[in-house]
Amino acid sequence: MASLGELGACLLVALLWGGTNPFLKKGTEGLEQVKKERRSLQLLAEMKFLCLNYRVVVPFVLNQCGSLVYYLTLASTDLTLAVPLCNSLALVFTLATGKVLGEEIGGPRAALGMLLTVSGVALCIAGSGPEKQL
Repeated sequence: MASLGELGACLLVALLWGGTNPFLKKGTEGLEQVKKERRSLQLLAEMKFLCLNYRVVVPFVLNQCGSLVYYLTLASTDLTLAVPLCNSLALVFTLATGKVLGEEIGGPRAALGMLLTVSGVALCIAGSGPEKQL
């Protein structure tokens, strides 16, 4: 069975990844309004918009902290447990955070998908117990 520390680290990664995605989406609103006549100036203006916008920078930094925790978690956790847990729960957190922010998440089918994802995660955790020697 995976330790509570390993599960907590995977949960933290999923929260940092999934919880920041809707905020990144909201933070980039208005980027399409940035218009410059030359391609190089357009790129610089878009980079300025993104780098000086705290609504983009804060979620981006938190998202990257999740990547750092993920990297550290992979060193001590079984890959067959860490990778599916982090990635699938990140999707669940993205949908839940988006719903809290007022986004349309897809209705009953999305809720069913989230339930199936969480069920699959529970099976992964339950199946991660010590292997029996024959």
